[in-house]
Amino acid sequence: MTESEAEAFVKRFEAAWAARQSRAFLELWHPDGKLHSPYYDRVIFGREIGALNELQGAAAPNLTWKLIGWTWRADTVVVEWENSNRYGERIVTWRGVDKFTLRDGRISEEIVYADTAVLHALRLGKPLEPLIRVPQ
Repeated sequence: MTESEAEAFVKRFEAAWAARQSRAFLELWHPDGKLHSPYYDRVIFGREIGALNELQGAAAPNLTWKLIGWTWRADTVVVEWENSNRYGERIVTWRGVDKFTLRDGRISEEIVYADTAVLHALRLGKPLEPLIRVPQ
């Protein structure tokens, strides 16, 4: 894959998030592609991405996604992103990284790396506490 092909993929991925339309996400995926993510209870197949987008939209209608940066090598594209969502009066922001393996310009595998601690704390109604407090 060339740099311009990688950049075109990133732009399509970013546009899919901006539109939040299931069809735009489905067009990025091979039907047998696999999504590995800490947000879901199982591996999601590419053919399921449209339905997943609908579930996510219903569960988090105020969710935003912003591209921070990206890089690529061979058939792999890595994007760093920032999400935010409104929970009542509170807006929560977190970051993560997606690693994509592409085949013919479409996703054959995506692995999501994200710290879900803030979302778990929010779900439990607890404040997010650091694991280690560093003295000043």
